[in-house]
Amino acid sequence: MSSDSARNTHDANDPALVLDAVLKKTQNSSWLSPSPDELSILISAFSPTHPITLHTKGYLVLSAFCQRRRSEAQSPDEGTQSISRIFETPTASRIADTDEKEVLAGLTFLSALFDVDHPSAAAILQQDGTLEAIMDSLDLFPKSHHVDLAVAHLLGRSAGHKACRALLGTDHKNWLEWKSRQTDDAEVRAAAAVAMVKLVRGSSADAAEVGGAVEQPAMDDDELAALMRGLVVDTRETTSLADAVEGLAYMSTSPAVKEMLSKDSAFLQRLFALVPRRKGAAVESLGESTASPLYGTVVIISNLCAYRPRLSAEEAQIAKLRKMAKASQASGQQSADEDVDPLDDDEHVKERGQRLIKAGAMEALTSAVRATDSRAVRTAVGKAILNLVDDKDNRGKILQAGGAKALQTIIQAILPPSKPSESGRTPSIEKDAFEPIQALAKLAITSAPVQVFGPDEGAIYDAIRPFSLMLTHPNATLLQRFEAIMALTNLSSQSPEAASRIARADGLMNKVELLMLEDHTLVRRAATELVCNLVAGSEEIFNKWGGDKNQASKSKLQVLVALCDIDDLPTRLAASGALASLTASPDACGSLAELQHERHRVLPILGQLVDPTVVARPAADEGVEEEGEEALATDPGLVHRGIVCLRNLFLGLDDQSMQMELASEADRVGVVSALVGAVKGCAQNPNSPILRPAAEALKWLLAHGVEISV
Repeated sequence: MSSDSARNTHDANDPALVLDAVLKKTQNSSWLSPSPDELSILISAFSPTHPITLHTKGYLVLSAFCQRRRSEAQSPDEGTQSISRIFETPTASRIADTDEKEVLAGLTFLSALFDVDHPSAAAILQQDGTLEAIMDSLDLFPKSHHVDLAVAHLLGRSAGHKACRALLGTDHKNWLEWKSRQTDDAEVRAAAAVAMVKLVRGSSADAAEVGGAVEQPAMDDDELAALMRGLVVDTRETTSLADAVEGLAYMSTSPAVKEMLSKDSAFLQRLFALVPRRKGAAVESLGESTASPLYGTVVIISNLCAYRPRLSAEEAQIAKLRKMAKASQASGQQSADEDVDPLDDDEHVKERGQRLIKAGAMEALTSAVRATDSRAVRTAVGKAILNLVDDKDNRGKILQAGGAKALQTIIQAILPPSKPSESGRTPSIEKDAFEPIQALAKLAITSAPVQVFGPDEGAIYDAIRPFSLMLTHPNATLLQRFEAIMALTNLSSQSPEAASRIARADGLMNKVELLMLEDHTLVRRAATELVCNLVAGSEEIFNKWGGDKNQASKSKLQVLVALCDIDDLPTRLAASGALASLTASPDACGSLAELQHERHRVLPILGQLVDPTVVARPAADEGVEEEGEEALATDPGLVHRGIVCLRNLFLGLDDQSMQMELASEADRVGVVSALVGAVKGCAQNPNSPILRPAAEALKWLLAHGVEISV
């Protein structure tokens, strides 16, 4: 025999080399499907007699093949049929075999197919005789640990899908309950308990959908959770741990289970130890499956610290109507409000979050991001950190644990790349992609940029795009937009370069200008504060908002003047601060003088900043005052800004006729009296910052014929 023939024969006998070859073939457009020998090796690759490394290769090949078939199909149903046709006969024939090795190959392959492409796996399970053959294998091999474990895993995978749950009857439930109660085989016990959890939870959800009676499980949540908690703490077998973690990932949505697990420090330490501390360390191959300890651990953390959804008034009303409808359908059941568990209120969630932080949850979450590129794992990490940062007391510890860096890594991977050719287009971003951005925004709101992003300015610049996308994207909520503005406001104060980059972000300023007119006070305030910072830090924004004289900048100045006259002190401070900066430009002063000439509102509003008790309200607001509305509050910051605006406005005008008109109007509406009062108020404080600009404004008024009596 030649050396080439011998090598080919050896390759054909090595499952790993065969799978490597098939993986390459899946990238070849002319390749259609594996040969019978290749198919046989792929199906048997997941058998417990093979090493984990071969299981991993099997998952890679199976995933690549299924993706290839689905990409070539005209519809999802056609893709499902195409995949199931290839695997149905060889899988079903192995499950129905009388040889244990063949039966195990069929059972474990079908479980793997559920992980990779559950619609095609469900189609095979639903074929006549498949489920019967699965249960017959238990009678054929009554003392086989491997067969029991494979069947428990397969029933667990099946229980996760509604179409398959409908096929599982009393016999299957009884067998799972029996195996989950026995103590001789911990691995089978864990797998059966997970299947029980998925079946009970899924069946309850199915019954609730149609308003039917929910069947009472044979084992209650506390018993099942205690069982799996014990397996996590005491078991060292990888399979049992994976099953127990998967089961708790499902069960940790229950408030009572959340409380129990969050108070168990031994459990939390063991759970967090399952997360590899570096990339390449031991980690389950199925990063995106609930069967993976890594994914399951992150999901448990996320569930334990999850707050109830914060609904708007409209959403709350819709939810209430849905509950009432379901309650009326389910005769004899309790009130629709029974699902509001006090253990899930904000205070309990906050305490659970603090216990998780103390036990080391943040170190586990940041390690999970380093350990895997799995989008599912990273999405769950982002959701968990978002819930944990909701409590401001946790934020310092989250930063210390590297939470901001982990969030930046997640965000970088999930956002579509920025392309100059797509400027002006709204990128496709799913709602859950905003969760890590929102978490990073919360950190950036309450901490200095250098604490969040480090000393590298580049990290700050990189954060501008995700924050601006969360502000402008239609899939973001109003709360997310608000927090994006707050974060950008903080970043804009870092440096003129940061402010300029924010100002140039695609579509950002148009959105901010709209939000300055928003009815929601906090959103309007945040938008105004951002503009105030950008006017001071970005030359481009300074010019657009008044530094250059044109109709657009004049309109923007009019908005700022109007915002100085609303009943919200922080908004007035921000708007008047922007005006104080802008009035350093003669062009802005000219535009404001024109607005005063046209609408007679600029001087009264600026005067009211100095002293609302002596300056007359603008004419358009007199009706409101007559209805008994209280005068706007004053504040030292407003007084200072108002005086600077008036001083700059007076000294920034070149047109003599406009100067005389402005001086006369200032006297008429009470601005002169307000300035005199401000100067008198500085008698005990000669170093007051308002003294000089107030004196300069009064000097200008004197020079323009206004009589000033002290």
